[in-house]
Amino acid sequence: MDRDREQLMAANEGLARRINEAIEGGQWPGEHGQRTAYRCECARLDCKRTVELTPAEYEQVRAHPQRFLVLPGHERPEVETVIEATPAYVVVEKGGDAGTVAEAADPRD
Repeated sequence: MDRDREQLMAANEGLARRINEAIEGGQWPGEHGQRTAYRCECARLDCKRTVELTPAEYEQVRAHPQRFLVLPGHERPEVETVIEATPAYVVVEKGGDAGTVAEAADPRD
């Protein structure tokens, strides 16, 4: 895969992550136990799908800046390792250069 396409895909993942940070930040007090629709953080440029999980579940993913929340089937085994798979979502971790880029682009740092 060429470097320009990889950078575009990484930018797409970063955008989805920033959207999810805003979703989580907009929770009302007492809503943290309820399921919320988060955006799939996959690299697919045309993906606008959502996955429902609680803010606590999303926080478990975000505790590691190289991990992303994606829908089943949206993982990219050439640059990601599956950390957790559920029927509703998959947690993937970026490795190598992709992991370095993900950590550097983490909006929480």
